[in-house]
Amino acid sequence: MPPPRRSTIKAVSAFHRVIYRATRGRLGRRLADHPILLLTTTGRLSGRPHTVPLLYLEEGDDLVVIASFAGHPRHPAWYLNLQHHGCAVVQIDGDRFPVTAREATPEERPRLWDRAVAEYSGYAAYQRRTARLIPVVLLRRTSGGRRHAANSSGTQP
Repeated sequence: MPPPRRSTIKAVSAFHRVIYRATRGRLGRRLADHPILLLTTTGRLSGRPHTVPLLYLEEGDDLVVIASFAGHPRHPAWYLNLQHHGCAVVQIDGDRFPVTAREATPEERPRLWDRAVAEYSGYAAYQRRTARLIPVVLLRRTSGGRRHAANSSGTQP
């Protein structure tokens, strides 16, 4: 089965983003019983902010997201943006905070991938759809204070 069309993914993501932001995460923070965050990256070409909803896992102080893009042959734009800029803003519920991103090391990836597939089995199907190795990305909060505390300025790093 081929992955969904890019336009469909973009439309669903845009709707989810609007609902999540409008309700400060009261709606949209879970999808099929999986926790969802909003990740805002800076476009590597446009320089504009781009926000996508993503399932996440907690790993100590880090948040783990999977660059699956539903099994498309190319990496998702948010992942390429993170490779270029290395930083982003995360929103969980109504709290926003800056993060730095790094790809899981070859030693970390198998364990984190297995955790992600246990949380959402669709990732395994996505990996079967594509020849690329789906990246596992860790996001680490860059400012002090309470975990998941709001970024009072609301701006990107």
